[in-house]
Amino acid sequence: MGTTQLETVPEPKYVHLKTVISEALDSDFAVGEILPNERDLAARFGVARATLRQALEQLELEGRLQRRRGVGTTVAPPRMGVDVSTPRHGWPGAGQDAWQPVGCTTAPPPCSVARLLDADDGEEAHTVRRLRLSQGQPVAAELLYVPLASVPAAPAVVDVPSGPARARSVLRELQRLTLEGQDRAVELGSARADDAKELDRLPGAPVLVVTTRYFSGGRTAAVSVATYRADTCRLTFGDFGDLEISHHGQRRQAS
Repeated sequence: MGTTQLETVPEPKYVHLKTVISEALDSDFAVGEILPNERDLAARFGVARATLRQALEQLELEGRLQRRRGVGTTVAPPRMGVDVSTPRHGWPGAGQDAWQPVGCTTAPPPCSVARLLDADDGEEAHTVRRLRLSQGQPVAAELLYVPLASVPAAPAVVDVPSGPARARSVLRELQRLTLEGQDRAVELGSARADDAKELDRLPGAPVLVVTTRYFSGGRTAAVSVATYRADTCRLTFGDFGDLEISHHGQRRQAS
């Protein structure tokens, strides 16, 4: 076979720089240590600041660095394993659920979620917000969308305040349904402002987004959109289900 055009393209400078900085992190810096500012780092490695930023962004994406408000860029500890597997017949909030309810509101869901729910325009859903903690620190934030039709017995807004109590009430009603199955997808994303604030991240920081659909009564009864810190979390799935791979509109299952 002939040489492809991509094979003749030289390695970008920031890719080589990322490797150099990664080696420096192993030898010259300790976990939690604050890195020098960009100007000093660029001078140390003899590169432009734009190239340096690209390398640092990649290292943050790989979990080697963390950017923290009011602190700067620090050397990250090894990623913690976060188990995202759940029993096939377990609703959110049931059993040994690791999530803590924060609040609940009622409004039409975003268009992307409404499509997953096969909801009509303007159809409202309960939006339960929950946090997942590890060693006392938030590692993930979840929005659980439950159509009003799925839990008709859930109390109205006037009956239960839009806080943890209301969230728990909606979860209890959801658990009364028979769970017929669920599917899950994982993708890389960027932290939105509200998620970034709760997870102590900067807006736009890399995150892992896990979207789960729960089925009951032959339809989607709820959709969970969970945002995990990509710099500290390594998602594990245990023996739960298959990995769904999507490419150009085609899907296949991989064990």
